[in-house]
Amino acid sequence: MRSRYPERGIFVLVLVNLALQLFDGAATYAGLNAGYGEGNPILCWALARLDPLSALFLFKLQACACVLLLWRLRRNRLAAPALLLSAAVYVACSLAPWTVALAALHFDLYAAS
Repeated sequence: MRSRYPERGIFVLVLVNLALQLFDGAATYAGLNAGYGEGNPILCWALARLDPLSALFLFKLQACACVLLLWRLRRNRLAAPALLLSAAVYVACSLAPWTVALAALHFDLYAAS
């Protein structure tokens, strides 16, 4: 199956998704250390059994492997829409909420000093 999306566009989507995974891992780690909870019940289960760094590393490694699998399957007509959907979900469910939460924490700390 041939994709109707140019390979360069799919490559950019892969890079965006990998960057979002790195952001999500770092922001989740910072949020957990600041006392915030995790919303993903599967990750909560892993956090109860492993230290946060190990659990997050394993989850982000798996997510990055899935993104790279989509790069490998980039000629499939569903690869680009899957990457686009993944990026949109991570922007809505990770980037936006963690940015707001960590910014609020930063401004609270700044106001207290």
